[in-house]
Amino acid sequence: MNATVACPAKVDLQTHGLTDTGDVFWNLSPAELYERALRDGEGSLADNGAIVCTTGKHTGRSPNDKFIVEESGSRDAIGWGSVNRPLSEAHFDKLHARVIDHYRGRKVYVRDMFAGAEEATQLPIRVVTETAWHNLFAAQLFIRPSAAALASHEPKFTILNAPTCFADPETDGTSSGAFIVIHFGKRLILIGGTAYAGEIKKSIFSVMNYLLPTAGVLSMHCSANIGAGGESALFFGLSGTGKTTLSADPDRRLIGDDEHGWSDRGVFNIEGGCYAKCIRMSQEYEPQIYNAIRFGAVLENVVMDERTRKIDFDSDQLTENTRAAYPLESIEGVAIPSIGEHPKNVIFLTCDAFGVLPPISKLTPEQAMYHFLSGYTAKVAGTEAGVTEPQATFSACFGAPFLPLPPRRYADMLGDRLAKHNAQCWLVNTGWTGGVHGVGKRMNLNHTRAMVRAALDGTLEQVPTTPDPIFGLSIPQSCPDVPCEVLTPRATWPDPQAYDAKAAELAKLFRENFGGFEGVSAAIEAAEPKC
Repeated sequence: MNATVACPAKVDLQTHGLTDTGDVFWNLSPAELYERALRDGEGSLADNGAIVCTTGKHTGRSPNDKFIVEESGSRDAIGWGSVNRPLSEAHFDKLHARVIDHYRGRKVYVRDMFAGAEEATQLPIRVVTETAWHNLFAAQLFIRPSAAALASHEPKFTILNAPTCFADPETDGTSSGAFIVIHFGKRLILIGGTAYAGEIKKSIFSVMNYLLPTAGVLSMHCSANIGAGGESALFFGLSGTGKTTLSADPDRRLIGDDEHGWSDRGVFNIEGGCYAKCIRMSQEYEPQIYNAIRFGAVLENVVMDERTRKIDFDSDQLTENTRAAYPLESIEGVAIPSIGEHPKNVIFLTCDAFGVLPPISKLTPEQAMYHFLSGYTAKVAGTEAGVTEPQATFSACFGAPFLPLPPRRYADMLGDRLAKHNAQCWLVNTGWTGGVHGVGKRMNLNHTRAMVRAALDGTLEQVPTTPDPIFGLSIPQSCPDVPCEVLTPRATWPDPQAYDAKAAELAKLFRENFGGFEGVSAAIEAAEPKC
């Protein structure tokens, strides 16, 4: 096995079964990875310094191709079902052999990193890729070790990423040629048949969602930032609801945009970078993210003018799910290390395609638990394969696709922390107003920012509220820099009776979904909307 850069780690690739590869490139710098990616035709250089890559057929996650190996060490802990689908150990071994054979004689890029900014629960990881640009993605998204830490790095979980290696569903037990498989016993992840880089990121998140709760740490699908007084805030939500956009606030320091842990010591980022949706992004509305896209950033599936090399962020020619990956340090004023105090405010973000939920509402503790378990939002076009327009969905804990354990495990941990630290919860609708998707319009971003700002600085605590007659949510009667008529969704609809009908329809969906949760308290059940 040739090594262009000597292996600095205690564990070499033979441990993972890779014994007959071509040249191996260990922990190359971003500049070196740029050179190799451009030379090998993996991407193109944009005029802002970012590298632009495309992922072919898969421009979003492939949830139907994700599996967890059913093995003795984790079998009884996993919340099996439509999200956590089992794969036999025999099928895993066949896929592993297929990936090893695929790597034979090929160049290999290796990246040793960490997941988790809190040292007490930090996970050493390794990402092995067949392309330089995927290795650059990993280098920017995870936590970069110091030289001393790199010298003694011993991975506790490894990803073998092989986008051009395809499964045979008939013999490998998969749903298609793509596969994302986690083996908790062997601490190994196999990714193949898809070049979408988000699978690398979310696989490690799924691992942390399994490991952290066993260490007494709540893992969360949320962004987080810090106010001038040192107080933290959390923003829960699925992709497309505004986690990255709303947490990137020039008046607050960013902890992270997507994945966090909440321990007895406070909150911390699981990652070392951001993976922002950038469709229709502009410097005017999202200046921090826009300015972070420069040398070192990876742009995924954006459209670029081949002559001028300028990016057309408005184009959805390839997908709605255009992405930008960049290190945290690219955000001005970011918190380094990415750790914060216990949060005082927790915001649940929903992209309501029905257009009936208030743009902001104050939640009781029971309502907070109800909406956390419900996780209502709309799947946004492009985030998952086959989704071409927003669809109403319920995703427990605002992150069901990434939760190996039963949702109640995470919900109970959140409830305990909210009570212990006296944190206030808010529900913020970043979706539609004045009508359903296709009739109404998306919430004004400046209005949403103003409402979030008023919630975090305590302004809304002093404002009288009006209860929503169906959902029971406490709607503030006023908010600085927001027209009062915007705050009450029924008032924004041309036809109030049409609003009532759609609200009743959504309320019914909430109740039907929540019927699937067993063992919740009567007080939480009482928080459900009235039909």
